[in-house]
Amino acid sequence: MFQPPRGTRDYLPDDQQKKNWVIDQVREVYEAYGFEPLGTPAFENLEMLMIKSGEDIINQIYNFKDKSDRELALRFEHTASTVRVVATHRNLVKPFKRYTIGPTWRYERPSETRFREFWQADVDIFGVEGSIADAEVLSAVVDAFSRLGFEGFTIILNDRRILKSIIQLAGIPEEKSLDAFRAVDKLGKIGREGVIDELRGISPNEETSMKLLDLLGLKGNPSEVLDQAKVMLQNYEAGVKGCKALEELYKFAKAFGFAQYISVDLSLARGLDYYTGPVFEVIAKGYENYGSIAGGGRYDEIVELFGGSPTCATGVSFGVDRVTLILEKKGAFADMALGAKVYVAPVNKKVIEEAIKIAQKLRAENIPTIVDMMGRKLGKQFEFADKKGILKVVVVGERELAEEAVTVRDMKSGEQTKIKLDELVSVLQ
Repeated sequence: MFQPPRGTRDYLPDDQQKKNWVIDQVREVYEAYGFEPLGTPAFENLEMLMIKSGEDIINQIYNFKDKSDRELALRFEHTASTVRVVATHRNLVKPFKRYTIGPTWRYERPSETRFREFWQADVDIFGVEGSIADAEVLSAVVDAFSRLGFEGFTIILNDRRILKSIIQLAGIPEEKSLDAFRAVDKLGKIGREGVIDELRGISPNEETSMKLLDLLGLKGNPSEVLDQAKVMLQNYEAGVKGCKALEELYKFAKAFGFAQYISVDLSLARGLDYYTGPVFEVIAKGYENYGSIAGGGRYDEIVELFGGSPTCATGVSFGVDRVTLILEKKGAFADMALGAKVYVAPVNKKVIEEAIKIAQKLRAENIPTIVDMMGRKLGKQFEFADKKGILKVVVVGERELAEEAVTVRDMKSGEQTKIKLDELVSVLQ
């Protein structure tokens, strides 16, 4: 028997309905902020996807040659494709605010919360230099999570300029800074000793590695951490600029209403090489063991690398599959009626055509409805509706039709009520 490829999964209707619900809530929030939908190909030129991606990500790319021997690859995120669009469509009105929700692929080690095929939901803003754009994409994600039923978060902030300055302060050569970023980014996964071991290949001086990690240990209240960081980095202009950018972001976060969730952590790196300023991750309260549920940052240089005009950009992405799994763990779907809301049950074949007409009328009013097509006895139809979690069954019988009525059965209470046909839509709505 064939199985889905390793790291992928089938979404049976119950699972897909939950995932669709998550996507629908997120889309509504993003559009409330004025973000516009963008669609791009599932595969791109391999050379393009490798630009500023970092060694770890490059090793995870699903790449292949097509029949004309072109080097292509499945997208591992949505950002590169969007940057290509911005670089080639120079007439886009700025700021260009877009959202994308769709599948991506990475060749990673599969786990309960990590797949090789997974859906991401992104929001990005192109053309705004100030931290107000960083704050808005974070606000959109926070509102999306709140809409989904999350009650609290930790939003971790850092700035790549701060991290780069600390690396220089620790004595690691500037040309090795990207390698150091990648090592530090693994701190949560492999721990302090594991990072020190990786840093040995970057800086042979272990004291330098220890000093770096000590300097990166500053975390907590944004005002306190950034005041200390500015003193520590007073001789590093880029680092001070990074501190000021985070202070400005924190100021805007108060206006957007999510400042209470913010914590600054000077060890936050994010693995992709294209980040140039603030970087951020979102952790769900009570589900810290799942790691970050959203992450992103500012990337002001990559549009130009893709052949476009210099364009500043910032964005956040989160994994739809991981968020859906957490919601399942939270029991968020337990009392949620997904899928069909009404089942139309003809008592015999004589009334099937009238049953179809009733179902069509309900569907026209946007009431998801199933009608029996198998000629089953009424008891079996009730069993089917119960198994599918359908709340209301409309029983269509000859006697009721003669009175221009139907019987509506509440599947939770078992109560049955006779309803006039011209009142059925308003009752079910």
